[in-house]
Amino acid sequence: MKILAAHAQETEQQGRPAAESLEAVRQAGDFALRMPVQYGGTWADAVTMSRRLAGLARACPATSWNVGTSAVAKTLAVTGLGDALPGAFTADPHAQACGSGLPAGRAERGADGVRVSGTWPNVSGCEDATWASLGLMDDGKPALALIPLTDLRIERTWDMAGMQGTGSHSVVAEGVLVPADRVYASPMPGSLSDRVFFGLTVLAPVVGATRGALDVIEGMFASDRKPFMTGYARMAESPGARQWLAEAARLTNRAEAALLALATAADSGVAEAEGPRLSSEMAEAARDCRAAVELMLDLHGAGGFAKSNDLQRFWRDVAVAGRHPFLNPYLASERFGQALTLR
Repeated sequence: MKILAAHAQETEQQGRPAAESLEAVRQAGDFALRMPVQYGGTWADAVTMSRRLAGLARACPATSWNVGTSAVAKTLAVTGLGDALPGAFTADPHAQACGSGLPAGRAERGADGVRVSGTWPNVSGCEDATWASLGLMDDGKPALALIPLTDLRIERTWDMAGMQGTGSHSVVAEGVLVPADRVYASPMPGSLSDRVFFGLTVLAPVVGATRGALDVIEGMFASDRKPFMTGYARMAESPGARQWLAEAARLTNRAEAALLALATAADSGVAEAEGPRLSSEMAEAARDCRAAVELMLDLHGAGGFAKSNDLQRFWRDVAVAGRHPFLNPYLASERFGQALTLR
């Protein structure tokens, strides 16, 4: 964690995780979390994955996000190909993967394989990944293609106020020849447990980043800093500041509890009918994170927006990542309300 925290600012500035951060997560086995045991991975469950991603994001949300993206790409490949996984893919369980389920590509089948063309935006970690799992239409049906990044071109299109360090650029395939056994029917949307798992790889970095922001604020309370333009000698002397801190901590703790409850549900198996409720709870946890960070910004004041202050980076990362489509609050509320009225 210390390595990721020490290089978090560098990660943001260069628009991709620092080399030291990537090496740290590789050495820790994080890119092998969703590789099957027989190939040297651990095939971590949702609870384990959520805890790990949240822990990484407490130090560096962008690096955590890319670990989660790699886990999703590997899960889709393993689920879709099973025993037909290519040896080149399973040879290094610690290799990083990336991908997009968006069926933005087209496939042209021939005697020598499948020619794949297309452009996929927002592919997190593409500059550091070895493999990409990319969505396309194959004979009118959604499919995925497992392609080495060396066969693809990257267009640096990612320029965001938050999560800049994920390097979520566009990936381009121009008539790339892919062996036919590496193009497979998409396992998406999959079971509800699968969909919750994928959503947790988004929510966990948001929750972890919120905890990281709280670390900054608790450090401020432990220092000699005082509220400006007051007679207080320290932040902790202010009843209002203590109340704001307690509320920020409560929201952070509630989001963490929701994350682990959702992960436990994914691991235990859940009925499809529970989907709207779980989506609503996932979106609400993200809203709790955003609300908690807003309180922390109030506590810190304008100084928290200094570019050298980690708080503003956590704030921007939570604000952007917390609005991922998996965490869309108004659609989640709409679907949950619809499910309740149709019972």
